[in-house]
Amino acid sequence: MAHFARTFAAASALSAALSLGAQAETPTLPWTPSGQITMMIGFQAGGGADSLARVLSDALSATYGWTVVPENIAGRGGAAMAEALKKEPADGLTIGFTVSQSLAYDPQIAMIPTYGLEDFDFLSSVTGSQVGIVARADRGWKTLGDVIEAARAGQKISFAAMTQQLSDGTYVIGKHNGVAFTSVNVQGGRGGVNAVMAQDVDIAWAGGTQASSVSSGDLVNLASGEATPLIMSPDAPLLSQYDVPYDFGAKFLLIAPAGLPEEVKTSLEQAVAGLLNDPDSALHTLTVRNFSGPEVVQGAALRAAMQQRYDQATKLIDDAAE
Repeated sequence: MAHFARTFAAASALSAALSLGAQAETPTLPWTPSGQITMMIGFQAGGGADSLARVLSDALSATYGWTVVPENIAGRGGAAMAEALKKEPADGLTIGFTVSQSLAYDPQIAMIPTYGLEDFDFLSSVTGSQVGIVARADRGWKTLGDVIEAARAGQKISFAAMTQQLSDGTYVIGKHNGVAFTSVNVQGGRGGVNAVMAQDVDIAWAGGTQASSVSSGDLVNLASGEATPLIMSPDAPLLSQYDVPYDFGAKFLLIAPAGLPEEVKTSLEQAVAGLLNDPDSALHTLTVRNFSGPEVVQGAALRAAMQQRYDQATKLIDDAAE
């Protein structure tokens, strides 16, 4: 869900350089873990969430003297990890790294929901995605409005999406603009970009992996799928210009089983914030290089933001079902 041209390799390189960026004095925190901390990662190795989680794990270990061990528990868009994490003791020794969609959208479309927002303590956001809608530059389209006009004129437009939430977005964009797109499911963060480049589809959702192709002039961001303009294409219109009031971006999050003692929660929050706010840290550098930059939202503000995303997902699901 971000530009991963150098993800896993870059993450490893950045982690190896942590000693250069580590603070000279370890900040004093109200809690010290009694043993190893396991950081469950809701996605497979090599992707954006994994690269962020591994750099964060190494940074926490190097900076605070903890032993933080990443463990991939991939499956069902982060659901497998969430199910496993909620069963762990709320003692700070097991935490999870995931994306907002896994907690705000996915449980609402599950036949039998196995977890909810109330099952977790939300420790910190880390960064965000750069979701856009892309097309080959040689198609001549500059904005999503051009594509909508082509569809209104009778052209059949195929639209690739890599998640159910984005497939709902495809339908809703068409519905709100009087056209119908042919929705195509693709796999993985680069699925949509690869399909567009191969001319297998006309347009696609992309979570940030489009950055290098946009920079080279091969692709164009027709619209931002985020609530804010894209960093790589600040002039790309927001979906609100096309009567679509939803934010399709994702936030990368550190979470824990619900019920953490206050001193544990405070220590984990302060530790993550310290790394994100340090411009010399590997974590800060990675968020700037491949994502939306460091985003530190914690405590009640983060829980409120997640509830807002949950409520918006409910509206999107209802909108797509009509």
